[in-house]
Formats: sequence, C-alpha cells, structure tokens
Amino acid sequence: MFITDLKAISPQLTYNAEFLGGEKTSHEDTVYHVIEPDYMEFIPKGLLRRMGKAVRMGVGAGLPLVKKHADLDGVIIGTANGGLEDCIKFLNQIVEYDEGTLTPTNFVQSTPNAVAGQLALMGENRGYNITYTNGGTSFENALLDALLLFEEGTNKKLLIGGIEEISDYNYNIDSLSHKYKKEIVKDTELIDSTTPGTVCGEGAALFVVENNADSYLAQIKDVAQITYPNEEDITQCLIEMLNRHDLKLTDIDSVMLGYNGDIDHNSWYEYIENALLVHSNSYSFKNLIGDYRTCTSFATWLATHMLNGETSFNKHIARRVSNTDAPKNILIYNHFDTVRHGFILMTK
Repeated sequence: MFITDLKAISPQLTYNAEFLGGEKTSHEDTVYHVIEPDYMEFIPKGLLRRMGKAVRMGVGAGLPLVKKHADLDGVIIGTANGGLEDCIKFLNQIVEYDEGTLTPTNFVQSTPNAVAGQLALMGENRGYNITYTNGGTSFENALLDALLLFEEGTNKKLLIGGIEEISDYNYNIDSLSHKYKKEIVKDTELIDSTTPGTVCGEGAALFVVENNADSYLAQIKDVAQITYPNEEDITQCLIEMLNRHDLKLTDIDSVMLGYNGDIDHNSWYEYIENALLVHSNSYSFKNLIGDYRTCTSFATWLATHMLNGETSFNKHIARRVSNTDAPKNILIYNHFDTVRHGFILMTK
C-alpha cells in the first residue's frame, strides 16, 4: 500500500510543513491543542460555523486531498470518540427540551462517521465510506481495511486517516481513571518523566494510498494488532508480521515508540526498544503532540517523511541513533491503555 499524498493538523506546525524544516512548537500544559489553519480558505463559511472541532480538523486535512485526487475509490477514517463535544451537547438538549424538537446540527456533527461523510459529500465521492471506532487501535483498523480492499483488487486509491479532538468531557472522563498527569511537565521533559499519567493531545492525519504507484512517498507493508498480551505474545505477533514479508528483527533499522511520560506504561516500550530491537534507531513522537487514541496516524505521517529523506525534525524525536543511514524499514509500536497494542510496518 503506497502513500502518495498526505496532510496533518496537529499541535505542531505540520499543516504548511514548517515543522518539517525543524521548527518546533513548545508545550507546557496537560493538554496539547492543535494549531488550526485558516479553514475559510477552502471550507464554505456556512458549513464551517456548524462544524465541531473533530469535523473541522478532519475536513481541513482531508478536503485538499479529496479535491486534488478526484478519483478516490473511498474514504476510511479511524476515530475513537468522534465529535464527543457535540455528542454531549446533543444529549444535553434531549434533557433540556424534554425530548421535544431538537436542533439537528449537534446530532449530525456528533456521529463518529461525520468526518468521512462530510468529505464524501464535499468531494462528491460516492465510493466506499466507513469509520472505525475501536479505541486505541481505530487507525490500525482503518489501515487493515484498506490493505484488505487492495487485496480484493476492487479499489485502486483510497483516503485513510486518524482523527481525535480534546473535549472537556473526554478529558474529564479519562482524568477520573488517572490517565493524565496532575503536574505540569514541559514537552522536552515528558518522555523521561517518572510519574504516572500523560498529557492529552489531539490531531488529524490523512493519507492518499494506492495499491500500485510508480511515484510514492512511503509504503505501508503491514499492520498487526493484539489485545491483553504478555511479552511472549508481543514478540510472536511482531515476528509473525515480519515473517510475512521475509524480514527479521535485525532488518528493522528504526522504531517509533509511543512513550508518553507515564511511568506505568514504559515497560512495554522498553521491552521493544531494549530487548527485541536493541540494534535499531529509536524515536518518540508523543512529546510533540500528546497522547490520544489515534496518535499513530501522526506517527505514520512522521515516518513517511523520514522514509522520504526529511531529517530536520529528527532532533526533536531521537532517543537512540546509532545508524545515520537513511531508514529503510520503520516499525511503529504503540498502546494507548496497555490493553490494545498495534504495530505498523513501513518501508521506502
């Protein structure tokens, strides 16, 4: 599966590629909000004022790709919560209006498939359209679906992506389960933090992928998911994925790990980094964007640019670099809650 185009809105200046030149936005908070572009340049004002934040981000990142690639066969989005802010507003209206006549806008914008639906409507795309909401592996589900569709041979080009917003409601719910830190930590100190909890992030990263391409930026070779594993299960899952492509652990020259500053989550990443892939260069990414359930879409955006030879931003994410050659095989490994674990294998 070949990535031929991409776009990202994140807590960094990724939309117009300033971040790729090495420019980093610093954060010192328990939430990392996205830096949004001027949507009015390409989204009609009438539609924009009705959009919730998740829909704005998804359409903002996806619409330029949809307009540029009119021959898309479908849209596949992964999001754990969708537009949760608008969803809660709609539920509150049910109580406020005593189940009477409700404003439809919040309902339309609150469904998790609102982004995929809006992109299809605005791009006049009548192809395959689906949204996956499987928690911390929602984006991995979207990738797997795209790979399967290409195997069937009925689709040639798809738009895929991962989207998540910060809302007061999901932040408060996750805070009750001690997901986030109580103290303020600088982004430069986050990964090495020795306290429980992480910081909350958000973002949207979308990709045009094709089953065959002469010119492309990077290739997604495979994706694997596993729930409630132990170290032996993780090892077997990874080796089986590599075996499908005649690769060994030593063939992985770079690994991108979901270190998030939560001392209770580190052991999984340390096992991958220091036991299985001790020979590989290792990188982080959540110090740039915070943690959210589809953050591996941003990691995929980063890895695509790394495989395409862009290195100016490496200084912000490097953990261990022993090989200065251009990467050939990048493995992304992440878990959101120690329950759902995902691998994404990418090559040039």
